[in-house]
Amino acid sequence: MLCHSHHYSTILDGFFLRPNPNPNNRFLPPAALHFPKPLLSFPTRAIDSTNHSLTLSPDESDRDPDPSPLSRRQNASSTALLLRHSPSPPEASEDDDAAAAAVAGGDDDEQEEEIRRKIAEEASLATRRVPRFPGSIDFPRAEPLDPPRELRLVLGGDDRVLKRALEVRRRVAAETLKDAMRAGKLSITYSANLVSKMSDFVDRIVIEAAAMKEVPEFSHLSFNSRAKSYIQHSGVVPLIKWLKHNSMTYPQIGKVISMCTGNLEIIRHITEWLKSIHVKGEFLGAVLVKGGSVLFRSVDALEEIVGYLEDNGVRKDWVGHVVTRCPQVLALSIEELESRVRFYLDMGMDERDFGTMVFDYPRVLGFFSLEEMNSKVRFLQDIGIRNEAIGDVLVKFPSVLTYSLYKKMHPVVIFLMTKAGVTQEDIGKVIALDPQLIGCSITKKLELNVRYFLSLGIRLHSLGEMIADFPMLLRYNIDILRPKYRYLRRVMVRPLQDLIEFPRFFSYSLEGRIAPRHQILVENRVNFKLRYMLAGSDEEFDQRVRAAVEKRKRFESSSGTNFDISDPDSAEAAPTAP
Repeated sequence: MLCHSHHYSTILDGFFLRPNPNPNNRFLPPAALHFPKPLLSFPTRAIDSTNHSLTLSPDESDRDPDPSPLSRRQNASSTALLLRHSPSPPEASEDDDAAAAAVAGGDDDEQEEEIRRKIAEEASLATRRVPRFPGSIDFPRAEPLDPPRELRLVLGGDDRVLKRALEVRRRVAAETLKDAMRAGKLSITYSANLVSKMSDFVDRIVIEAAAMKEVPEFSHLSFNSRAKSYIQHSGVVPLIKWLKHNSMTYPQIGKVISMCTGNLEIIRHITEWLKSIHVKGEFLGAVLVKGGSVLFRSVDALEEIVGYLEDNGVRKDWVGHVVTRCPQVLALSIEELESRVRFYLDMGMDERDFGTMVFDYPRVLGFFSLEEMNSKVRFLQDIGIRNEAIGDVLVKFPSVLTYSLYKKMHPVVIFLMTKAGVTQEDIGKVIALDPQLIGCSITKKLELNVRYFLSLGIRLHSLGEMIADFPMLLRYNIDILRPKYRYLRRVMVRPLQDLIEFPRFFSYSLEGRIAPRHQILVENRVNFKLRYMLAGSDEEFDQRVRAAVEKRKRFESSSGTNFDISDPDSAEAAPTAP
């Protein structure tokens, strides 16, 4: 028998002789030794494993070595396997037999079983090779999954062995999950991408597979088998295919499955409920991911939230749109939702306006805290907006609550009062009439419009009055304002004062209303102020023109003089040149 104590390691001139696989020859044949013949003749010393030096003459070193067998170093594992599988054990000396008996002892069967168990366990923990494709020249390796934050905190010390063992288990669990997905007709690339987003679920597989070892039914199985059994029992692969069929992306699927800590079937139930309230397929994943604790709520609790919204003005076919744009509303408790709804209704808003506001901007319900909304409402009250008018402001522009109080709302109000000529008495009126001004950029919109109006010769005080009368004036594009002003001054030949008195002139279409009505006035030889010329429908305008023409004809028939009818509601007319 081959033994560790009877192995000879022969060294010649610093060269180690390779062990001979043939146990019948003690030394390798000369063809296996490829070192040159020494140039000088000197005795060659050989050192065996017993530390006895042997002196070889040059002639003896050139002759064939002794063909006696050369022992090979063996450990307990290989010795036991060799004894078991060799049909006829090789001849060994008495010393070899004694050493083998000392190593094997009387416990060969138990030691053999232990060796097999260790080998099987090491094989089960080995990761599979990453598939290589034609033309690839690199040797890819499976990238390790990042451990979760809780695991990093637990393993923050120097216990490298435990860390390495857990990483090995996680890689094995990830490969087992990939195999299960590929068996479920999912592509290799899709499976790899999806598993990379399911680190928490991979940890769950590791924990559950380790816990299954305590169950007598699974105690004899390897870690791979237990992990595979848990994956099949959880139903994760059919659930993945169903979610993919419902237009969910693989990052969303991985996030949702990792978020669910209980039975995975709850994901299917919640998704079916979302479809019943008209949440479209491409938005299902976003609602589940952003909804927070929606996976931990019962369907009855979710139905209660939807019913309360419907009772307060949100139509049933609007609920899907509201939940899509603000999934956080499903995470609110019914008490918190009631307090938020009362917050808006107490400001003079009726149920119809509330439902419209929620439909236009659903984030007013579940995105902001009540403290933040209260601080912004107090600011609107401080600048002069009445309490009953704040509800109208929120209905017109509900996103006003999204702007920063000190970075956006305060600077806009200060600019209007200092640079645009708006007085402190009128600032509340301006914001109430056009709350969209708060969302405008000061440097890119408001300041440019103020400079343009001042360049027309309008004084700052007059500009403030114009803004108080028509706040939307500062939100128009200058390219739209310029041609209307040119037509007013060059074609209509109107003074600048007419524009100051009626700044809404810029709100009407040049081709659709201003130019056609001016042409009618010229043809009928009458003249109106801008307010009477542009305001009202076409029928009202025609009635005014006919009334002015009749007055002009009656006056001409009596005096023979042409007059300019400047005010259709006045009996007096100013004469004009024919």
